[in-house]
Amino acid sequence: MCGLVGAFERSGADVIDEHLRAALAHMVRRGPDGEGTWRDEGVVLGHRRLAIIDLDPRAAQPMHSADGRYTIAFNGEIYNYRELRRELATQGVSFRTTSDTEVILALFAHLGEAMLPHLQGMFAFVIWDRLAKRAFAARDPYGIKPLYYAETSQGALVASQVKALLATGLVSREPDVHGQAGFWLLGSVPEPRTWFRAVRAMPAGHFAWIEQGKVGPPRCWWDIGNAWRAGSGDRRPDSEVRDHVRVALKESVARHLVADVPVGVFLSGGIDSGALAGLMVEAGARALEGFTITYDEFSGRPEDEAPVAARVAAHYGIKHHVRRVTRDEFLSDLPRILDAMDQPSIDGINTWYASKATVEKGLKVVVSGVGGDELFQGYESFRQLPRLVKARRTMGALPGGVSAMQWWAEWRAKQTNNARWHCMPEWSRSIAGAWWLRRSLFAPRDLTSLMGADAADEALRGFDATHYVQAMSGPLSQDPRLALGQIESTTYLRNQLLRDSDWASMDHGVELRTPLVDARLLRQVQPYLPDFRRFPNKELLARTPANPLPDSVLRRRKTGFGVPVARWLAPRLTPSGESGSRGLAKLLSIHYGATAA
Repeated sequence: MCGLVGAFERSGADVIDEHLRAALAHMVRRGPDGEGTWRDEGVVLGHRRLAIIDLDPRAAQPMHSADGRYTIAFNGEIYNYRELRRELATQGVSFRTTSDTEVILALFAHLGEAMLPHLQGMFAFVIWDRLAKRAFAARDPYGIKPLYYAETSQGALVASQVKALLATGLVSREPDVHGQAGFWLLGSVPEPRTWFRAVRAMPAGHFAWIEQGKVGPPRCWWDIGNAWRAGSGDRRPDSEVRDHVRVALKESVARHLVADVPVGVFLSGGIDSGALAGLMVEAGARALEGFTITYDEFSGRPEDEAPVAARVAAHYGIKHHVRRVTRDEFLSDLPRILDAMDQPSIDGINTWYASKATVEKGLKVVVSGVGGDELFQGYESFRQLPRLVKARRTMGALPGGVSAMQWWAEWRAKQTNNARWHCMPEWSRSIAGAWWLRRSLFAPRDLTSLMGADAADEALRGFDATHYVQAMSGPLSQDPRLALGQIESTTYLRNQLLRDSDWASMDHGVELRTPLVDARLLRQVQPYLPDFRRFPNKELLARTPANPLPDSVLRRRKTGFGVPVARWLAPRLTPSGESGSRGLAKLLSIHYGATAA
């Protein structure tokens, strides 16, 4: 787990090393264990290392293949690297390290771009081919690890962070009104857009060739949406579903324990992290340590996760650390948090503090339960939104039904001071629109005051919520619940939860692993996804450990992974006193230089 940067020069151009060193300096917290740079004709690669597998300096990067043809800069972990290494060894490949990085190099030398489906893990990397004078850049199917690129007058740049690209001084800071509108509408910038017009994200599950200082069109090699679109209506016995899911989950957890350093776990007091803790113990994790964040503002309330997390820790014999965060500490840390936040997001602060607690105890790898609600259909929206769409169709068929809905929506908008309700009659026609109604932060009509009239007009030209969702997620499953799983996985999970997990953990030099966000796991359980509806409240996940979770965890009302940020920041928010996610979004926009203050 690291940070990478690369420059691929156009003919006659010369990217000064200092530009790349500025990018590496910005990413020092991502990789505190080492720094490396390498230059050849037409290319400069840089790397910051967080040593997790093969701690020896021999595994430092950029790393060269044995014959010197290929050079790699890699961020992530390949969990099946040992199996791949054994297979390659039978073909006569010899290795100088025990790292997963060298395995990627050897596999690419054998298979080229066809090597990607063989990799199990989270990754973003660039491989330079010295003979062909071109580079291969790729990203994992879920988009767990980030990879951004920009084209300048000198050539193409790639990096693990948007701000690292900006730190080179070679990339324009001209705003991308579409990316910024996406933030206002959804609370995070939807890829492949970023906050800046010149910077793009390599889409999840895509690769691209970089030649003559230009990034070629990204090509999809794995679309996780296919797993949801391919859902079958065939009913399988409950026992078969349970057994198959249990085997797949155990395998995923075992994969995510591969490391040459200790692995801890975030304990949020919920089913996701609790089940993973049980499976980690079951998989042989020794002296496992769990980390829980708590706040005085939540004391004695359902939002306080510490008491339930303590019961889970005791249940599985885990050493438990409770880290209390105060308002004063938050305000003191806020400048660093904003600096670490690579693009504006209304989430991620809790993960930042959980990672801070992890590194304070000497660990640098931790497992998170992120992704459980998307995979196991745990959000209330999986039950509520299909009913909303059905009710909208029923009302639309009644005389005066649409007028009644419009009147109620206008009343609701006034009561809540939230213009999104004005759009309810239109958006609730489809499952994509209903999702937008539920997830969106501001209404399109709000953008004029947030961004300015010209920027809002440009961003909203041809706007349609359903089409916007499908542009992010692709064609949707005909099954409403599977469509929601697909949407959540390719939007909220990808653009917010995973991105926030990356910057928030890596700012402390902590590698965050996600056993429930795993392309192989998704492929294994794909035939059973339609059956998950018969197991409400994530029962499939909760009952997976051989030593099941305590009933107090199963019965606990879902509260989320919350932070009392609105209360802490209330005096700093907008003059109207707006609080919550909308107020935080406005505060962030000031820091990131949005068009509205």
